[in-house]
Amino acid sequence: MVKVWNLVAIMLSVLLPHVSSYDRPATRKNIVMHPSSNDPVSPEQVHISLVGPDKMRISWITKNSVMPTVVYGTTSGEYEGSANGTSSSYHYLLIYRSGQINDVVIGPLKPNTIYYYKCGGQSSTQEFNFKTPPSQFPIRFAVAGDLGTTEWSKSTLDHVSKWEHDVFILPGDLSYADLLQPVWDTFGRMVQPLASKRPWMVTQGNHEVELIPVLHRQSFTAYNNRWRMPFEESGSTSNLYYSFNVFGVHFIMLGSYADFEPGSDQYQWLEKDLKSIDRKTTPWLMAVIHAPWYNTNEAHQGEKESVDMKQSMETLLYNARVDLVFAGHVHAYERFNRVYEDKFDKCGPVYINIGDGGNKEGLAKNYRDPTPAISLFREASFGHGQLVVVNASHAQWKWQRNDDDVSVEKDSVWLTSLSADSSCQI
Repeated sequence: MVKVWNLVAIMLSVLLPHVSSYDRPATRKNIVMHPSSNDPVSPEQVHISLVGPDKMRISWITKNSVMPTVVYGTTSGEYEGSANGTSSSYHYLLIYRSGQINDVVIGPLKPNTIYYYKCGGQSSTQEFNFKTPPSQFPIRFAVAGDLGTTEWSKSTLDHVSKWEHDVFILPGDLSYADLLQPVWDTFGRMVQPLASKRPWMVTQGNHEVELIPVLHRQSFTAYNNRWRMPFEESGSTSNLYYSFNVFGVHFIMLGSYADFEPGSDQYQWLEKDLKSIDRKTTPWLMAVIHAPWYNTNEAHQGEKESVDMKQSMETLLYNARVDLVFAGHVHAYERFNRVYEDKFDKCGPVYINIGDGGNKEGLAKNYRDPTPAISLFREASFGHGQLVVVNASHAQWKWQRNDDDVSVEKDSVWLTSLSADSSCQI
């Protein structure tokens, strides 16, 4: 089967255009992970995501059909709660069919509480556990984009696992399957140790598109089936853009590869979502995109997903006083000052590019010189970010570099919420 997929990749590389316009250095090798159990109904690729203020979606895959049921409770081995959900599967070309993808929403759940759960009901032999986010400050977010399935990816995940966090944020480009669907399975197995314990909130990147003219005309097939986010709960009509709250923080997850022009569904949804925000309830407002709007790296310059989306939506975010905008796509780290329309503006968002999770394409090492004044820190290394929202007015951001297999702090800054700055009130 691997040889077949390699042949498909070679054929498609001839048919599809190449978008890379720069040389990336070699990275560590890709990892292939197989199921840990031969049991066809054993749950694998387990991950969780937030649904509304007090619920959690449990997602997992089985080789054979099972009842999509989750039992759960606050004591190991005792499951007073039970919920049923839905199941699905998908085909890709003529040679891949996914396992049964199960989605079950459980709750209501108590904040800052460890829950034990089984996927598939009481008879399942494997117990998992997760912790719900707190209902008070501080709140801790781990952030890394462009993850992939390499040994660098594993190093990043190992570092994240050693830092106590409440939610993981991924700004697009998850598996780097690039049409080769078994890579999605490896990715699910690789992230399960973390993603089954803390909610993962993700948005799509260009590597999730996976559209092939004539042969496979539907975009985001694997992404939408495998990584269902709470879009309906936030009034969105698409899994590619949505919003959610974690106590005093409102996150807006935007779709760089969905229509973003004025009048589009995404644009109208964003306008409505921004108007619904109460900064007294959620004093922090953050956005996540994939293709960065600000970028001094030579990589990915001039792409419409960056340039046109910025032109379309930047003023909406600025007028809403968004505090932070996370992006991926560029395989390096960069932090900007508060910016609006390419200039420093104390009421604009801080832009952070963090597409440095460890993907197979390597690092984007070439930056434009001289360094623009609005770019405060930039480095082409793999790593991850740590955001601690301390209270309603202050947060600390740190970027941790993967220095071989050791996590080393290389950038740190204290941030003040724009809702706490009287001079930025509208």
